[in-house]
Amino acid sequence: MEFVDARRLTGPNAVFDGIGSVLDVSCTPDEADRLIPVWADNVGRMLEALDWPSAEFASRRLDGGISLAFSAPIDQLYAASEINEWAWAASAFELGASSDEPDFDEALDALRKSAAEEANVELMWLIDEAATHGKTLLWDDDEVSVGLGKHSATWPVREIPDDFDWDGFADVPIGIVTGTNGKTTSVRFAKHILREAGYNVGVSSTDWIAVNERIIDRDDWSGPGGARAVLRERDVDAAILETARGGLLRRGLGVERADAALITNISEDHLGDFGSRNLDELLGIKWVVSHAVRGSGKLVLNAEDHRLVARSRDYDGDLVWFSLDAGNEVVREHVAGGGTAFALEDRDLVRMGPGGREHICRDDEMPITLGGAARHNVANALAAAALTHCMGVALEVIGAGLTTMQQDENPGRCNLYTLDGCQVLIDFAHNPAAMSALFDMASAVPAKRRALCFGQAGDRTDELIRELARDAWAIGLDGVFVSELTKYHRGREHGDVFRIIRDELLRLGASDTQIVHNEEELETLEAALDWAQPGDLVIMLALGGAKPVQARLSELGAE
Repeated sequence: MEFVDARRLTGPNAVFDGIGSVLDVSCTPDEADRLIPVWADNVGRMLEALDWPSAEFASRRLDGGISLAFSAPIDQLYAASEINEWAWAASAFELGASSDEPDFDEALDALRKSAAEEANVELMWLIDEAATHGKTLLWDDDEVSVGLGKHSATWPVREIPDDFDWDGFADVPIGIVTGTNGKTTSVRFAKHILREAGYNVGVSSTDWIAVNERIIDRDDWSGPGGARAVLRERDVDAAILETARGGLLRRGLGVERADAALITNISEDHLGDFGSRNLDELLGIKWVVSHAVRGSGKLVLNAEDHRLVARSRDYDGDLVWFSLDAGNEVVREHVAGGGTAFALEDRDLVRMGPGGREHICRDDEMPITLGGAARHNVANALAAAALTHCMGVALEVIGAGLTTMQQDENPGRCNLYTLDGCQVLIDFAHNPAAMSALFDMASAVPAKRRALCFGQAGDRTDELIRELARDAWAIGLDGVFVSELTKYHRGREHGDVFRIIRDELLRLGASDTQIVHNEEELETLEAALDWAQPGDLVIMLALGGAKPVQARLSELGAE
């Protein structure tokens, strides 16, 4: 057994639907069986000595270990994590995994001091009052707020006023977006639709926190901190919260309630970290968003993702499905039972449900679908349509939003440029499922010749890198330009990834003259553009970021 981490859980999470502290331990299943009761006894012994409220205990068995959590007061979470660290040390000694026995009385004295310093009576009073008045409260280390967006007020967590006009606080519509691929495009679609509906839209995402076009901060704000920050902006009257794996795993969900939550799909990406080493564990993390909508909102799911379909069978909340196939069995059964789904019927995006089928728009009317060829963006449009409809937006407004969103509003995702008679397709696709979708779309774009510019991170297995090369070659490539991407070596030697790609391409029938090796992505782009002739298509997978590539194309006069 080996200690991995002890940390705070500040919202609903993959271990339990509560707030507290979690202990991660690397161990075998048998070791986990022995650890659970010993750990629980040690935590309970310390809680009793501290005179804390009784706690809820929970565990999550994982590939290579276990997560052990217990609930704790909001103003005692740092102390709770110290308890978890002590309980681990005590349990490890009892189970023979450590020769050091921690001193109980010494730990108790230290924890009493920590708990006293952390305690915030005013915060706990405000939490109780907000619950009594039925108002949403958001809190963190520095600030606490009541209400959401334009109906909110925020104070320093140690400077809470005594009196409140509780009638002045209210919520705003919230949509949560998670999944493996399509999150960012679905968020941008949803934002554009809500803007079409007249809302001032707050967005937290992997790109930034923003209200409409006003960017508050550029960074990855897809965790709970980003959700709280955007919901405290006083000009926000609707919010879309991109919610990524990392924040859900480490801290939990940033909000306890939402009108709708979307899970786009579950596929291989960011696997390997403790707690997300396989697709089932990744699903468990993404599924956390369902906690926010189980009571009064709607959960929007991809009917073509078998893991989501299987997990939904145990879900007791309100479901809405989306699919590229109106004849999908899950969709048909759901609609027949009185449910709602958003699907593609021939070339039409439709809402299916009570009242029959309602037309939204055609797939080729949406600019970012490239005439309907970008099927993955048609799926993202359906997902965003379902999400925003669950937030109260009318179908005609949704159709207007989908058909007026331009490529420039979705940078780095399936952007098509024209330069000197050739076409250049830029996408951030960085995992197998995203690349497969891009290759399917690229093969449908008419071209005399096709070239692919790409690199690959070194933490992929040899077989996955070969599979990427095979999938790419299958679309009919005439040139392959490989970027070394030194900062993505991730343990491999310089040139290793290129060697694997080159060997696989040669095995598939490529010639040496068709394979070019460059150090940086911009060098790769320049080499491909020098190669290209009018009528050709250059596909660029901008793993290092699309912005420099797009800037260079702009300098060259691309449209």
